[in-house]
Amino acid sequence: MAENFDNEAFYAALNAVRLSRQMTWKDVAEETGVNASTLSRIGQGANPDVNGLAALLAWSALKAESFIRGAGKGEPEPIAKITALLRADPKLSKQSARLIEDIVVSTYNKLRSK
Repeated sequence: MAENFDNEAFYAALNAVRLSRQMTWKDVAEETGVNASTLSRIGQGANPDVNGLAALLAWSALKAESFIRGAGKGEPEPIAKITALLRADPKLSKQSARLIEDIVVSTYNKLRSK
């Protein structure tokens, strides 16, 4: 993530969201569960860890691909899209999503043309 993640753009976008909501960084830390010291380090150029990134993206409604250099140059594999959709389905338990995923991936790999 280090070379491909545009930390400066991410922090600037977070700051814009924070300011538009008239919040302090302490408020952001409390709402997201990300330590204030972590937010400070991000502002100084450190990359967020995956859990912090996820929490900040969810809080801000920003999209991760907006900050990844080279993202969007190609389409993800169809099976990857299906897997992501299954795991995001709130009507499925994690176990059910994994079971369906196993069936779909196995069938897909057997039937796809090579």
